[in-house]
Amino acid sequence: MSNRIQTAFSALNKKDEKALIPYIMAGDPTMAVTETLVLELEQAGADLIELGVPFSDPIADGPVIQKAAERALRSGTSLNSILTSVKSLRAKTQIPLILMTYYNTIMAMGEEKFCARCVEAGIDGVIVPDMPPEESDILCQASEKFGGPTVIFLLAPTSTKSRQKDVITRTQGFIYYVSLTGITGAQIRDMQHVQENVQKIQKASKQPVAVGFGISTPEHVQEVSRFADGVIIGSALVRHIGTYQDRPDSLEKIRQFVSELKHNTCRH
Repeated sequence: MSNRIQTAFSALNKKDEKALIPYIMAGDPTMAVTETLVLELEQAGADLIELGVPFSDPIADGPVIQKAAERALRSGTSLNSILTSVKSLRAKTQIPLILMTYYNTIMAMGEEKFCARCVEAGIDGVIVPDMPPEESDILCQASEKFGGPTVIFLLAPTSTKSRQKDVITRTQGFIYYVSLTGITGAQIRDMQHVQENVQKIQKASKQPVAVGFGISTPEHVQEVSRFADGVIIGSALVRHIGTYQDRPDSLEKIRQFVSELKHNTCRH
């Protein structure tokens, strides 16, 4: 299955650049703002974009993203409204778009309908943090049937060798390496350990490996870019959006922040 995700990583590899993958919560504070932000992030240098689907019980997310989800839910954001907005966005951008969602949301829609709607809207990938790979057959089969979205799996420092092998076999697009045992917004304490684990995965898999969780500064991005294929930044960006959303220069502030992050994926 080839899509915009694989094309993006291939193009970056030829330029000896690493992927900057910002995460934003869809619908924070409204879907109209999210549509604007997607275009701004692309202009600022984002290579792929993760769109969080707001959920009332986000077990993998820290307080910053939890509050963003609450704002999005208050504005009436739903999976349906996100897919409708993405379909509209596809007239303006071809940047790879990835949904990060909990499995209950997919189950509520139904796996096959979810995949069909994602493909129709232009979603390229899906990350489901509470879906173990050994319980992913229904979603993967639906993805295969409808030609998408690519199912992206996670590995963590606690992943066993058998789990690593299973994820490497199943994943498409890229492998999401969770840099720490905890929730989003925490800090990486042992970068050397992260590097060693990422390099082991890279030796065993032909898929790119992107690192997320615990990355909040341009310096972190530069450090991770020395060994990973992509860098995912979530809470720090979501905090920026929450802090500046009522200011007239909010888009400029966000654009500056993301531009600096992207700059540091090229200096290694």
